[in-house]
Amino acid sequence: MPDQQEKQVQIRIQLDDVMAQGAYANLAFIRHSETEFTMDFIYVQPQEPKAKVRARIISSPGHTKRLLLALQENIKRYEEKFGEIKAAGELSKRIGF
Repeated sequence: MPDQQEKQVQIRIQLDDVMAQGAYANLAFIRHSETEFTMDFIYVQPQEPKAKVRARIISSPGHTKRLLLALQENIKRYEEKFGEIKAAGELSKRIGF
C-alpha cells in the first residue's frame, strides 16, 4: 500500500467580542480524575476575602499534556527573548478556600 499523506484539516475558530476581551486570572486550581483535568482560573483581588472563578477548563489527560508542552515551549521562547520569568509568590494562607 503506498504511503498516504496526512490531510491537513483547517479549523475555523470563532471568537466573539466578549471572549476576545479575555479574563485576567492570578490563581489557578487544578484537579484531576483518571479521565479528565479540571482547571479553574480565578481572580483574587488584594485585601478581599473572596475570589471569582473567571473560567473553568475541563480537558482530557492527553490534551492537558499537550497544553503543558505548548506552555513550556512558549515560556522558553519568551525567556530567550525577554529574560527569565520569576515565579510569583504563594498566595497568602489567610484566604480560606
